[in-house]
Amino acid sequence: MPANFEIAYLWVFLFLPLPFLVYWILPALRIRSASLRLPTYEKALGYTGEKPRKSAFVRRRGFFTWAILLLVWVLVLAALSSPQLVGEPEMKVKTSRNFLIAADISFSMAQKDWEIDGEKVRRWDAVKSLMHEFIQKREGDRMGLIFFGSSAYIQAPFTPDLTTVNELLEEADVGMAGQMTNIGKAIAKGVELFEKDTIETKVMLLLTDGVDSGTDILPLDAADLAKQDSILIYTIGIGDPSGVGVDLDEETLQDIADMTGGQYFQAKDEQRLQEIYTEVDKLEPIEYEEEENRPTTLLYYYPLGAALGLLMLLMVFQSLFQLLHRTSERKEAYAG
Repeated sequence: MPANFEIAYLWVFLFLPLPFLVYWILPALRIRSASLRLPTYEKALGYTGEKPRKSAFVRRRGFFTWAILLLVWVLVLAALSSPQLVGEPEMKVKTSRNFLIAADISFSMAQKDWEIDGEKVRRWDAVKSLMHEFIQKREGDRMGLIFFGSSAYIQAPFTPDLTTVNELLEEADVGMAGQMTNIGKAIAKGVELFEKDTIETKVMLLLTDGVDSGTDILPLDAADLAKQDSILIYTIGIGDPSGVGVDLDEETLQDIADMTGGQYFQAKDEQRLQEIYTEVDKLEPIEYEEEENRPTTLLYYYPLGAALGLLMLLMVFQSLFQLLHRTSERKEAYAG
């Protein structure tokens, strides 16, 4: 028997002795049957002086019939007890935070200095491929996307539909937000997006490979706004600062993370970026809550079907037996 087999209403089997109590307590059922009246019946009564009386007999059932009926009763009780297979409680993903990705798509992200499967690719293509995997793992978070260059714009507002977020991510490309890098505008746009939502836990993942070139709002001023709104910012610097063509302001990214309670990561290649995403997953784990309802598979129809099948077989056997008995009597009558 499977370990997850359960009987919902075990008390139903208290009715097992009910047929025996009925048999012992209640009188036998009297059923009128047709009788054969002889033409000389009245004369016979006159000659003998006897008076006609009502009579009845209790029809006896054989052991086989009783055994089948008792087995049917047990099967009916088994069906009423609701046998079932009960699965483990399901873990439901708990929507607990808004997770915003702010990604740099300035012209510098078009440099082909990263590798995927041994082939040189643009920084943006490598970052985007890993972002797809990261987003897919964040089931339970409401994800949003902001892309920035010279300006910043919202590509995807907060939504639990991660498939749509991935599709909108795929549509973005280098240069769509301008050629420069304005980190301050990206953070400010994120703060604006967070203000329009009611979920309290707010996390931003900021990816950039450049130095802030904006004049409207400085990165640290924008980070201060984020701090006031309780927004946690993880910053990722794309590229190796010691490499050719990399102009990365690690100090500012570190200050942004420290100011908001986040953490700074430096990703010089695809493997390191993958490790960083794993670290962020650990820092901001998906929360689950146990479902009250457990998946159940009802099994009552098995004993119920067996009971009906036995009753049908019993009726067929009794009919055949009566037919054979009548045929035998007729043969004896003809022979006599």
